[in-house]
Amino acid sequence: MRSLRITLCLVGLMSFGTAAFAQSDAQKSSVAAVPSEAQKSFTTMKTLAGEWEGPVNVPEVPEMSNGKPLHVSMRVTSRGHTLVHELQESGTPLDATKYDHPVTMLYVDGEQLTLIHYCDAGNRPRMTGTMSPDGKKVEFELKDISGSTAQHMHHSVFNIIDANHHTEDWTFMMNDKPIHAHFDLHRIN
Repeated sequence: MRSLRITLCLVGLMSFGTAAFAQSDAQKSSVAAVPSEAQKSFTTMKTLAGEWEGPVNVPEVPEMSNGKPLHVSMRVTSRGHTLVHELQESGTPLDATKYDHPVTMLYVDGEQLTLIHYCDAGNRPRMTGTMSPDGKKVEFELKDISGSTAQHMHHSVFNIIDANHHTEDWTFMMNDKPIHAHFDLHRIN
């Protein structure tokens, strides 16, 4: 009889624990229903998934503004948790040993939209982003760098014009001298 009471008591406690966990999960999901500013910014950035091309303008280095278009590929991966941004000169093979091909990863880290740029300069600047009040611009500021800091990507801005047109402004620091690149990109796919 005593073992029956202990068994019933344990079953009761397990039922109570299950109900408490279910209630806790329900509370968490209602809290998660309200996206953070970082999540809203990331959702906006994910609308840029696709293939893009357009000219680059580099005022400090006129020979880089040669009219050759850039190709930008953006894709959502990791079950929607990461946006991959790949950049290369349009028409060049995907051969990172011969051609520039930086890769940038964007994701939400806690309450912060984060960008890590895997640079052809051999370093990895990490930036944090904020969205403008109108939801059309996301600006990233340097947080820290892994690797050499002499030459590094320092700042970036994504400005969404419409579903088929956006601009990107990247600031590259070369021995403390800023070099600005402006990409005017149109969706090709």
